[in-house]
Amino acid sequence: MKYYLYAIGAIFCWASLPVATGSGLDEFSTEELMFYSFTTATVFLYIQDIFINRRAGIYLPGWKISLLGIWGIFVYHYVYYQALNLVPLAEGAILATTWSFWIVVFSSFFIFRRLKLSILLVAFAGLCGAGMVIAAGKEVSFDLAYMRGYLLALLCGLIWSSFSVGLSRMQGKAHREPMTAFTLYAALLSAILFLLTMPHEIPSSAGLFSAIYLGCVPLGLSFFLWNRAMRGGNLMVIGFLSYFTPPLAVFLVAVIKNETVSGQVLLGMVLILAASIVGKLLLDRSQSVTD
Repeated sequence: MKYYLYAIGAIFCWASLPVATGSGLDEFSTEELMFYSFTTATVFLYIQDIFINRRAGIYLPGWKISLLGIWGIFVYHYVYYQALNLVPLAEGAILATTWSFWIVVFSSFFIFRRLKLSILLVAFAGLCGAGMVIAAGKEVSFDLAYMRGYLLALLCGLIWSSFSVGLSRMQGKAHREPMTAFTLYAALLSAILFLLTMPHEIPSSAGLFSAIYLGCVPLGLSFFLWNRAMRGGNLMVIGFLSYFTPPLAVFLVAVIKNETVSGQVLLGMVLILAASIVGKLLLDRSQSVTD
């Protein structure tokens, strides 16, 4: 049960980003945002490591695990920021959200050694629910002029899902939690990009606060929680839970700003909840039959 609480904690971290930062991140280029946020995330996780492990050193895993971390942390976020710069926000967010779908699909292969159609249909239903929430109140149209951005957003889903599955398969191969090292690698690579794209303007106080919050919570704390969830929880269940990220983001914004939640958002959330429940029941039934 605790692993699913870790996953829910990470989901809440991601969902808090819109309400916490508002438009404060709009002033940054991809290179600036990567540099400021990953530097903050590294410091946050390093201090957290000192308190948890009572050690000052940073654990550096082997090269295979390190490459997995660079793939999932640095490459994912670089591609994600690039994608959202090239496409309208709603369409880009919908396509990037496919990582939840792919986690369910990949975990079906690992658990059952094949792709179960029932699991695939339920995962697609959850994805549709997430899409309904993201698109609420917006005119969504997939224009071929944005094809490069669409492909990058879809690639995001594959990168994060493969990274998450890789973390779950990595149990026992890392002597300590490697997320601080992963974030350090991302910070160093981001610093190189930052230097190569100089000069940069000094950010405003609001923008800097938003970047620091991004580094501490939606990146730093969420990385720690997601790593814990991936290394002990059932991948398929966590994949279904992750569909709640968009609805939670919408509800947090609505509560803080005293806005009305549309019927489409509520319907999307019901669809996600139904998909999560049905998916869990199908998983339990399939595993009991296998046993």
